[in-house]
Order: sequence, then C-alpha cells, then structure tokens
Amino acid sequence: MTYKAEYIWIDGTEPTARLRSKTRILDDGAELPIWGFDGSSTNQAPGKASDCVLKPVLSVPDPIRGGDDVLVMAEVLYTDMTPHKTNTRALLREVEDKYSADFEPWFGIEQEYTFFKTGAPLGFPVGGFPAPQGIYYCGVGADEVFGREIVETHLEACLEAGLKVSGINAEVMPGQWEFQIGPAGPLEASDHLWLARWLLYRIAEDYGVAATLDPKPVAGDWNGAGAHTNFSTKQMREGYDPVIAACEALAAKADLHVKHYGHDIELRLTGSHETAPWNEFSYGVSDRGASVRIPWQVEIDKKGYIEDRRPNANMDPYIVTRLITDTICSAAL
Repeated sequence: MTYKAEYIWIDGTEPTARLRSKTRILDDGAELPIWGFDGSSTNQAPGKASDCVLKPVLSVPDPIRGGDDVLVMAEVLYTDMTPHKTNTRALLREVEDKYSADFEPWFGIEQEYTFFKTGAPLGFPVGGFPAPQGIYYCGVGADEVFGREIVETHLEACLEAGLKVSGINAEVMPGQWEFQIGPAGPLEASDHLWLARWLLYRIAEDYGVAATLDPKPVAGDWNGAGAHTNFSTKQMREGYDPVIAACEALAAKADLHVKHYGHDIELRLTGSHETAPWNEFSYGVSDRGASVRIPWQVEIDKKGYIEDRRPNANMDPYIVTRLITDTICSAAL
C-alpha cells in the first residue's frame, strides 16, 4: 500500500512569491524524505545548476485527497543543505528561537482575498460595476455575497487539515472574503497561513475561480485587500504599558516594516478605505484609520494585543511575523 504526499513550497518569483507543489508516492509507514525540484523553473536557480532541495518541516492530513494522504510544507535548501536565499522561514526560525522563552509571542493573521472569474471579481456584472460598498461586509443573500460555497468548502478543508483557522467573513467589496489564522506562535501561524492559502487556491480551482491576494484588485472607490496582523507578548497580555511600548517600537522602525509588508503597498495604504497613509505612522484605540489599532477592550482591560493594519494581503507571513517579533521584543530587552 502507498500514500500521497503533496510537497508545497514557496518559489522565487518577484516581487511576490508564489506557491508551488508536486506529489510524491510513498510506501505506507515511510517517513517523508528530502526531495528536489527544478529551481530554474521557479526562479530559484540557473539552468546550469538547477537542482534545489525540499526539506519537509510540517505535514498535515490532506483534506482533498483524504485517507492517509498528507500535505507537506517544505523549506527550500541549496544542495549543500543550507537555506536558499528565498527561504524566509529559516530567518523566522532564528528569531522565534531567540525570543520565545522570554516573550511567548502570539499572532493572529486576518487574510483577505478576492475571487475573480472571467477577468472581474465575483459579483461584478459583465462590463460594469455593482452597487457601491456598504451592504457586502458580513452580508447575506445572493445579491450581497458571492462565492460562499467555495469559502465554506475551504473552511472545512482547513479544519480537517488541523490548521488553526479561527473564523471567516465576507469583506467590504463584492467577491472579497477573509479567513483568520491563530492565535499561534510566529512559525506555526505562518506555516498554517501558507497551507491555508494553498488550499484556497486548490479548492477555488475546482470551481473555475481564481483567488487573488492583490492588495488593490479594483482601482477606484473600492477597498483593498490586507492581512491585518494581531500580535501580543506575554508581557502585553499581562499589562498595558508593554502594549504602548510595542506601538512605539513599531513607530521607530515604521519605514523598514512598510518596505517588507507586501508589494504595491502604496496602492492600498492611501489614507482612505480604512487605512493610514503608507508613509505616515500612527496608532490609536479603536482607530481603523491608524497604522496600528489598539482594540477598545484592550484599553479597558489594560492588557491584550495590538493590530498592525499595514500588511498587504500578498505579504510573506514569515517576513512580517519576524519583523514584528524582532522589533517589539528587542526593544523590550
């Protein structure tokens, strides 16, 4: 008897990396081996030295194939077994190892995305536009919500795979949705987000629909798509002063973070549509027009978490969680 292992990795496409995957058939009981792929076809190697290595780092049940089949998250290595330059997970692992014992960092990531079919978002009439925004957010009914069957199938798949998905909702623009991952540590949250993205693309494929992480899928008076990133440390969960200190630490490195929070961030962070301008940093209680929001309940409880509202939908969670963890924890030492 055999089982199927779907190896999933992040490629070297610029400016925004893409997911790749391929299937390996293994004997029952066999451990997941190191594998390889043609890096010259994924923007990760030249043709004259094209071999790259896949190192399994996480496996979960495959909810699509079922049975004993698995999805395998893999890091990309060079043939000398060192991390590939596109392997952002390896850098995050170092930061988590450095701070986890003293700070116990937790993340919750809100992944927005947009369904497209025949060149337009689901819910957009052919050659035109739907009614203005206002009725679609968390809406119900065929005139307000588009793609729910895909969303529900994706949610069930994430749960069957054991991913830390914590919710879903329809977003502000027609055809736009969100799922949330967390709470979890930096590596776990990031791994689970990448796998949830892969499942989203794969399931939407069965419906003839594309799911995009474009941060501004429709120009004009329509919301962009972000990945609001909620963060706390043990100290923040126990007191309010560390919450404010975290905001101040992010302010001190605002330019560095925005630079690595996703391509075309300036198209989304305009100061409109529930965003702060990309080149201005601010924080405030219950303020969705700020760069960083402190939830109102956190101010009341005098402890909790913050929401960094700047990351794009197309951000790399390995990079974003590393930057936030390192910036806030290093400032607290």
